[in-house]
Amino acid sequence: MEVVECHITVEGIEDFVADLGAIGEEYGVAVQAIDARYVVDETHLRRAVELADRAFDRGEAIARERSVEILLFAAGTRQIDRALELGVEAGEHPAVVVVAGEGDEAAAAAAVRALDSVSPAATLGDYDGARVRSWFDVGEAELAATDAGLAELVHERVALLTVER
Repeated sequence: MEVVECHITVEGIEDFVADLGAIGEEYGVAVQAIDARYVVDETHLRRAVELADRAFDRGEAIARERSVEILLFAAGTRQIDRALELGVEAGEHPAVVVVAGEGDEAAAAAAVRALDSVSPAATLGDYDGARVRSWFDVGEAELAATDAGLAELVHERVALLTVER
């Protein structure tokens, strides 16, 4: 798995998503852009990729595309429409682009970095705590009741998606 940390500036999200899809096809990988404000750390992404791969290998995937399945796990939801809210949108904001698969991940990541709409920047781990707590439904009482931090609770939510299937 490769992760491209960046700021994106896109006018038409459809064109940006098409560019990522073309890169994925060219290099034989899944390419998924996610709003970095919802991603707690690389472990969050790595676990989402591992679980998405496992779902595909077992024939249990919800989505037809591996990139969407990765997004489902990263979002901790079975609902594709809801998971898409964690994807990128038109405008300018921090993002992480996950590149994963059996193809040439390094070349695909380089192609993502070369897109005009992508400006490399450190974005991983610079999440919005309130936004993450709201998305993953982590309340103050839950945080107070455990020694685990927000990142660990998000990792748990991602892993629990397999139980809910």
